Formats: sequence, structure tokens, C-alpha cells
Amino acid sequence: MCSHQTQCSAADRPGRDSAHVVAFHPEQGWNLLCNGTIVFDDTGELLPDGRVVAPVRVPVTELAVAA
Repeated sequence: MCSHQTQCSAADRPGRDSAHVVAFHPEQGWNLLCNGTIVFDDTGELLPDGRVVAPVRVPVTELAVAA
């Protein structure tokens, strides 16, 4: 699926973070990567085989509070 030099690894292998964005939709909150993965703004992912990678959630206790 990748057409750029030094093809990125498949979506199910480590290193999928090296994939390039081929469709950019910030108004809808998602990007399509060259390996077929859809990455959402909330850090969740939808892999080409239909598997879901849950978003990374930061515990409320770790969030900064303005004084």
C-alpha cells in the first residue's frame, strides 16, 4: 500500500508510527495512514483488519490545574 521510499511496516507490526498520512481530515478528527490505519485525534486507531486500538487516556490526577 505504501508508495514512498523505505516503506513503513504493516499496521499490525511495531513501527507503524513511521507510516505517512495520505488523507488529512482535521475537521472530522481523523487521518488515514499509508498502511491503511485510521488514526483519530483522541489517539485511538482503527486498523485495516477492523481491530480497534483504544485511545490513551491520562488519569485526571495527572492533569495540570491552573491556580
